[in-house]
Amino acid sequence: MAKFDPHELGPVIAGILSGAPPMPLDAGAPNSQMADRLRGLTADGLFPGQTINDPDMAAACLAAMWLRHGFLDDAHTLCQAIHTPTGSYWHGIMHRREGDYSNAKYWFRRVGDHPVFATLGAAARDIAALGDGPAARTMAAQDAWDPFYFIDMCEIAVGAGKPDDLLWRQVQRAEWEILFTFCRSGAIRGDRS
Repeated sequence: MAKFDPHELGPVIAGILSGAPPMPLDAGAPNSQMADRLRGLTADGLFPGQTINDPDMAAACLAAMWLRHGFLDDAHTLCQAIHTPTGSYWHGIMHRREGDYSNAKYWFRRVGDHPVFATLGAAARDIAALGDGPAARTMAAQDAWDPFYFIDMCEIAVGAGKPDDLLWRQVQRAEWEILFTFCRSGAIRGDRS
């Protein structure tokens, strides 16, 4: 996986993502320092000077920004209005983070086999290979990304009182970065899914 550099995504996106705190596996606390900036942002505003070719993908990028900063309710409102597999993907992540794991699985069933799964599976295997324990070994041995396994691992980590489990947070970060990059590309280049 190529290194994710927010500065390559434009000044608005870089300004929102630079210095963002790590995402917890659970709901965590919203990054209140970003609230006003996010409230004033539109999907079009994420891409100044760019032509939006897919409004759903641009809206997905906006939902991702809210989710990245821990505003789950705002992300949820945006995700619910995106009736695509990608919208369902962000919706599933939001429910996973809020701890509604069965609802997260419902949304991931609606996702189906998403185009980012191949890239994400490879990234997750690389991250898991650095971990130890049976869960990391299982993920490192998987042929493909399994969002349901990851939901289960997040539930176990949070339920065990270890919501900051480094391995799973690294996988979650890779997931967010890969899916966001996919959405951005679709929004301004018209690659639809």
